[in-house]
Amino acid sequence: MRTLDHWQPENSEFWATKGRQIARRNLWISVFALMLAFAIWQVWSVTVVKLPSIGFRYSANQLFWLAAIPALSGATLRIFYSFVIPFFGGQRWTAFSTATLLIPAIGIGIAVQNPQTPYSTMLILALLCGFGGANFSSSMSNISYFFPKKEKGGALGINGGLGNLGVSVVQLVIPLIITVGVFGVLGGKPQVIMQNGIETKIWLQNAGYIWVPFILLSTLLAFFGMDNIAGQNRSIKSQLVIFKRPHTWLLCWVYIGAFGSFIGFSAAFPLLTSQSFPAIDPIKLAFIGPFLGAIGRVIGGMLSDKIRPSFVTAFSYIMMIIGVIGVILFLPKNGSAGSFIGFFISFLFLFAFSGIASGSVFAQAPRVFMQSHQYKTKDPALAEQKAIQESATVVGFMGAVGAFGGFFIPKSFGSSIAATGSAELALIIFIIFYLSCLLLNYGFYTRRKAITKC
Repeated sequence: MRTLDHWQPENSEFWATKGRQIARRNLWISVFALMLAFAIWQVWSVTVVKLPSIGFRYSANQLFWLAAIPALSGATLRIFYSFVIPFFGGQRWTAFSTATLLIPAIGIGIAVQNPQTPYSTMLILALLCGFGGANFSSSMSNISYFFPKKEKGGALGINGGLGNLGVSVVQLVIPLIITVGVFGVLGGKPQVIMQNGIETKIWLQNAGYIWVPFILLSTLLAFFGMDNIAGQNRSIKSQLVIFKRPHTWLLCWVYIGAFGSFIGFSAAFPLLTSQSFPAIDPIKLAFIGPFLGAIGRVIGGMLSDKIRPSFVTAFSYIMMIIGVIGVILFLPKNGSAGSFIGFFISFLFLFAFSGIASGSVFAQAPRVFMQSHQYKTKDPALAEQKAIQESATVVGFMGAVGAFGGFFIPKSFGSSIAATGSAELALIIFIIFYLSCLLLNYGFYTRRKAITKC
């Protein structure tokens, strides 16, 4: 096993001569693994759209459940994954957790080939896709140990942002790969669907199978190319102290609106589009929004290393509120056909600024905990030690709580459509929630007299 016995990223000489190179190697392997994790996590967001056309008789609400369930299991597992790095080490855990993605990838490939597959089996496979979502918390926690405070925002933005690209990749690749029998007889028989009166063959099983060779490669890269850091070992008790910190919960609340929106809209957009604008094929456009959000996360992290991250967060929430208002205005209602172009542009706003906010809120966490501990103690070394340890666990836990938005958003759309025939009620609730995030961010992190202004 590769273990770094002496790791001092805050030592400028160590960082310049040795540390930066090692940290970047671990970062880029982590990015690749996390991108695949996000791809598996969101594979249902595209797959569910095609299930009715190949013979699966599911209601709209059942389809929204399949899109939402991976976020629920992923968010729940993230709570546990937030604490694993100090026990197992980043190299060991990244290799293991990446390998577990093979289970849902192969399972989906088998299940979608038979329209008689029980709905309960599909739900179990959707739950297992949560392995991919859970990897985010351990990955972000691990990378936070490798970089000095002044570069954490950019590093976490790159890891999370480029990892988030897996959502865009899955929504770009699946529509293409299911049209070709790339695995030959090993991949199974195609399904025949009717499009505009013309028979078309697709291989929906490729939505799962295509990731298998890449998951194997990523597992090997993590095992042979990443490092563990000595001295990370900490008891559960020492990590659970974060639950006593008010800022843990405040940052989690703000982060739900940021990352929860990104992952929730990623899961819901294709299905919401097909329900609201039946003439539009959403899977041809679905990848654009998550791509903007992933790039936005990188930008949000980098901006936060140069200007106050709380400002970036505040501006992002204002723009997200404008985006939701736009979606409401352009939805079909009262007999009108609505405007898909306006609807789509408004969603692009939401994706881009939810991504930027995800990066900036993560950058706030180390700063908030540093200022909080410096305020409580006069020992700078002790304050720094506690801040580094606690913020590393907190960013993982934030990722867990934020991911629940990926469940509530698709489910809210499904419930709103079932109750009122429109997604408008859910969107109004989102605006109210965004306003609460904006106010909390101002009161604790933006306001001039705030103790933890950042």
